[in-house]
Amino acid sequence: MAPGPNQDFGLVPRIINGGIAGIVGVICVFPIDLVKTRMQNQSKAVGQPPLYKNVVDCAIKTFRGGGLRGMYSGSAVNILLITPEKAIKLVANDVFRQALKTKDGSLPMHRQILAGAGAGTCQIVVTTPMELLKIQRQMAKSQNSGQVLNARQIAMQLYREKGIVGLYKGVGATFTRDVVFSMMYFPLFAYFNDKGKTPGSNTVPFYHSFASGITAGAISSYLATPFDVVKTRLQTLEYKNRYSGMLDCTTKIMREEGPSAFFKGSLLRVMVIAPLFGIAQMVYYLGIAEAMMGLKPLGSVS
Repeated sequence: MAPGPNQDFGLVPRIINGGIAGIVGVICVFPIDLVKTRMQNQSKAVGQPPLYKNVVDCAIKTFRGGGLRGMYSGSAVNILLITPEKAIKLVANDVFRQALKTKDGSLPMHRQILAGAGAGTCQIVVTTPMELLKIQRQMAKSQNSGQVLNARQIAMQLYREKGIVGLYKGVGATFTRDVVFSMMYFPLFAYFNDKGKTPGSNTVPFYHSFASGITAGAISSYLATPFDVVKTRLQTLEYKNRYSGMLDCTTKIMREEGPSAFFKGSLLRVMVIAPLFGIAQMVYYLGIAEAMMGLKPLGSVS
């Protein structure tokens, strides 16, 4: 996973690899993420029949409404911001794992969890505005609300209304979701990935990192779905006057829609996060940046 004591901890190639990994992953799974967002935002309390009967119906209506381009509605801001977001998340976890190692070079499970929490905390600086703008764009064409604002216009509107704080609406829910997810994901990924090490070396085949990312991502994303549902509701401007905060949102969802509502879009979330992190970890450990810079790839560090 991390470089051994004989190898310098290179931040630059890790940042480049993290950025490339994020872009490739988003391009591959964004349409599924769009359907997930629209499904999670269907509230029984709105007083109207649901727009989508199920996941397939949502996907068909979304495609009919905008074609392939419509399936990528809101992707521009995601692709733009996913580079720093994924770089921060993946690199921060490596940095924290290095810093938290014991004197003998080991990393107990509780320290792995702490490193994951640190990575999740660092990423919300970028994740919160990225998710907020992405959700507005993803939901825009599912509502018959006339003019559809682009990401820059939405950002300026939020900034004029509440300043920089407006771009961090739902930051508490984003923080909770990302920290909980990262506390589960990174230790799980490390466990599964280590099982693929070549005997006598620290090398892990890229396809094993891909499978490890998918497995760890599937487990962690499913268990963190309730936090994602609350975050999505709080960041949807349609509901800006409906929920006063995380506790209010959680209480109203439970009272009006029941506990099953907290797992709306859970399968779709797994379908987004599992391959996203599988692809991200595979690209990250392929060592594209290292190849460009004439360095050893992460997966070949002894």
